[in-house]
This record gives sequence, C-alpha cells and structure tokens, in this order.
Amino acid sequence: MHTGSLRPKFQAQASKEKFRWGDFLTKVAIIAIPVALQNLLTTTGSMVDTMMIASLGQTEVGAVGLCAQFSSLMFSGYWGFVGGGMLFISQYWGAKDEDGINRSYGLTLSCMMAVAILFCVLATVFPEQVMRLYTDKESIQKIGVEYLKIAGFSYPLMVFSMAMAVMLRCTERVRLPLYGSLVGVIVNIILNWILIFGHLGAPALGVRGAATATVIAQFVAILVVAVLAIRTKHPYIFAIRRHFRGLGSLLPEYFKKCFPILMNEILIGLGNMMINIVLGRQPEEAIAALAVFRTLEGLVIGFFAGFSNASSILVGKEVGAGRLRTAYVRAWRLVYLCQLSIGIVGLLLIALHSPILHLMGMQGESFRIAFGLVAIYAVAAFIRMGNWVQNDTYRAAGDAVYGTVLEIVFMWVMVIPLVWCSGMIWHWPTLIVFALCYCDEPIRYVLMQIHLFRGTWIKPVTPEGKKALEELMSSTK
Repeated sequence: MHTGSLRPKFQAQASKEKFRWGDFLTKVAIIAIPVALQNLLTTTGSMVDTMMIASLGQTEVGAVGLCAQFSSLMFSGYWGFVGGGMLFISQYWGAKDEDGINRSYGLTLSCMMAVAILFCVLATVFPEQVMRLYTDKESIQKIGVEYLKIAGFSYPLMVFSMAMAVMLRCTERVRLPLYGSLVGVIVNIILNWILIFGHLGAPALGVRGAATATVIAQFVAILVVAVLAIRTKHPYIFAIRRHFRGLGSLLPEYFKKCFPILMNEILIGLGNMMINIVLGRQPEEAIAALAVFRTLEGLVIGFFAGFSNASSILVGKEVGAGRLRTAYVRAWRLVYLCQLSIGIVGLLLIALHSPILHLMGMQGESFRIAFGLVAIYAVAAFIRMGNWVQNDTYRAAGDAVYGTVLEIVFMWVMVIPLVWCSGMIWHWPTLIVFALCYCDEPIRYVLMQIHLFRGTWIKPVTPEGKKALEELMSSTK
C-alpha cells in the first residue's frame, strides 16, 4: 500500500526515457477510433430512430426517450462489472495470464447477465409501474408501456453484446464489435422503416415496431460478432469451460475491486433516476426536447468512449505488465486528448444544431429548449468527460475508490438537492434545472487532477505489477 506521491519517482525516470508520441498516438488510434466509430454508428441509428418516431408525434418521442432512461438505469446496474472486467482483463492481458483473462470474463459475464435478466423482467412484466415512476403524464405512460413490453427482451442481448465487447477490446480486438454494430444498425434502420410505418406489406406498428426492430437488430449484431470471433480464432471468447473454472480464488479480489465501482454506478444510476423524475415532470415540449438531446448526448459520449476505452486498456495493460512509469505518463496525456476531442465535438454540435434538431422533429418551443440543452452540455461535457476518463483510468490501474467516493458524495450532497428543489419546489425553467445537473463537475475536476498527478491510483492486481510497485517504492528518488 502506498500513500505518498509517486510523481517524483516517475519524474526521475522521465529524465532517462523519452516519451514516444508517435507510438503512443498510434496505439490510442488503434483502440479509440474503432470504439468511437462503433458508438457513432449506434448514435446514428438512434438518431434515425428518433427521426422516424418523431413523424408519429412529440408524445411518442418523449415516451421512447423516457424508456431509454430506464435502460440507462440498467446500464448503471451492470457498468460496475464492466469496469471490474476491464480492470482485471486488461491487467491479465498485459501479464499474458490466459487463465486470469478467462476467469475474469466468466465472472464479469455472469454478473452482467444477472442484472440484464432483472431489468428484462421489470420491463416486460411491470411496464406500467416503470412508466409511472418516470412521468405523471398518462398519454406518455401508455405509449411507453407498449414500447417497454417488447424492448425489454433486448436487454439480455444488449448486455451480452457489451460483455463480448469488453473482452475483445481488452485483448485489443476492437474491430470485431465495430463490425457487429455496423450490421446491427443497418438492420435496425431497415426494420424500423418497415415495422414503424408498415412498408413492404408489414403492419404499421408504430413504437411497437421500433421496439421489435431493436430486439432483432441486437440479436443480429451478436451473431455477427460471434461468427467473426470464430473465424479469427479468438482464444478467449468461446473458451466456455475455462470461463467458469476455479472462480473461487478470484472472487474475493474481484468483488473487492468491483464493489466500489458497483456502488458508484448504482448510486449514480439512482441519482440520475431522481433527476429524470424531475425532468419527466417538465412540460411536454421539454420532455420531447430532452429525448432528442439524450440522442445527441450519445454522439458526444460515443467519441468519448473511444478514449475512455483506450485509457483503460493502455494504462491497465502497462500496470499489469509492471511498466508503471509508462502507465502514469500515458494516463494524463489520454485525459487531455479526450478533452480536446470532446471540445471539438461540442463546437460542431452547436454549429450544426439547427438542421439536426429540425430533422429530429423539433420546432417552436421544443426547438428553443433543445438548443439550450445542447449549448449547456457542450460546455459541461468538456469538464465532465475529463472527470469520467480520469475515473476510468484509476479503475483500470486498480484504484476503484477515489473517483467513486467523489462522484457519489457530490451527486447526493450537492447535485440532487439543487435539481430536486429547483424543479419540484421552486419550479424554475427547465434549462436552469438542467444546468444544475453539472454544477459539481468543475470542483471534482480540480480534485481529480491532483490525484492524477500524485500517481497513487496505481494499484496492480497481477504479480508482475505488484513486484514493480514494490521495487519503485523502495528505490531512491
């Protein structure tokens, strides 16, 4: 266990080693670009979905948008295991420990699927209760129930696809999930066109058609990735017997590392649900604008996810292999690269807001609110994604506590009280309520930067990494 700053030791090594920017940027691009493209494809598919559903009416857009918030709550439920999986798989990948990779994947997959099945049951068996939680408007509730009853079956498929993507990305096979997403998005768009509007002799199912298309597209995407993994002879995806063999020895450390991440995601997910409850009680024009904004937010997060995954994999791999100084230097460079990319995306989003929002059915008051949401987010995302990628970096290196505690404390002590009071008690305008959702980000960013440069987030789980840390701590400055 180390409590003092490691930065002086890394600086001492830096004078002896020259950082190779070309090699670094190449490795980032190899991981970040396919992941960013995959998320861009998914977001593009969501935008097309929204444009098609918008032709049915703003009520339908708002209802499907609130259903998406329920799936985001599921995301919070399983993302803690994604973070744990990336921590262990990337470090074992760096240490070339095949047994560790397989067991980490088996444990991660099992935990993620348990969450998916729970949310599938809630969506398909209790959709009325779910919709009443998110909005008090009966017209939106009715449409949302129709959508959830079908879309809920896509949740296990979605989570299984994510589990495979975690394994493939951590073992630096990032293109396979990209190809699966490409085919899935194409299938989803075509089926939406057929099933929403009743083309090619199919019945016009409206939002039920959109939900059906989502389920089928998720299945097709999984099938594509599975076939490609078999053809490329990936050594871990289908080593099923090795996935669940000897898990007992891994369980204590796995859950020790996962627990803070899991609690972070659950408590943040519950906090976001409370925020969505407030936003779901805004005027119908604001609810429709928020649904469109969430789709555009996915575009920004899509670009961010590429750098976040690159950070987790490139830093975790080096920590696992015992190359701690390389991991440290990579980490803070990745944070600033991520922020630069997000800043560019935010500016493009503002510049192109008018045609995008009109294509997605926004007009009049809903257009004004949607533009306000985009403008606020473009500024907030620059800081928010810096915090996010730093936290992902800490987790991949073995420190799942620091960023977790900060995020939970600030959300529940600062953000939620302000958002709840401003929306439910004081009834302030939607844009002010929305802006308060990000009021903690600048404060956390300063604290996260201090922790980043201290280097105390490097906490290996592999024997190679632990040995390197001991040697580093015993060395002279």
